[in-house]
Amino acid sequence: MELWDARDRDGRLLGYDLTRGEPIPDGVFHLVSEIVVRHESGKFLLMRRAEGKETFPGMWECSAAGSALKGEDAIKCAKRELREETGVDRGAFTELCTVTTKHVLYHEFLCETDFPKDAVRLQAGETVAFRWVTADELLRLMDVGEVIPERRCQIIRELLKKDRTPD
Repeated sequence: MELWDARDRDGRLLGYDLTRGEPIPDGVFHLVSEIVVRHESGKFLLMRRAEGKETFPGMWECSAAGSALKGEDAIKCAKRELREETGVDRGAFTELCTVTTKHVLYHEFLCETDFPKDAVRLQAGETVAFRWVTADELLRLMDVGEVIPERRCQIIRELLKKDRTPD
């Protein structure tokens, strides 16, 4: 049984737990961290979802993500999820934004790392392949629908736009 901290819209603890899979009351939220990984070489990490996944089977996704467990804040969750899903265990984390949906406070992070590109680890039952792509390749893959079409893509587009803006 996975427990989450119940939070208000501003992320403040409400003093009770939520259980994964059970209904969440209106006005109550839980934290989810999503992490985009950029290597010091400038390439972005893509992970291919397993064919057996309920949502977006076999598609590439440009992040690791997961719910914060009871007692975790967004950054602790981001580091744990990234390590569990990719093996990447170091990097500088920058919070890009927070997006609120009906019951979720999504904290979006960029992790810039020097982790060896060939040492990425797949998570059994979750991922089946990985690859590193340039910003241009990532944009092309998003445009042709090979990357999960979520709001994350808009955040990544904004990040890439900033990367390509001349000083």
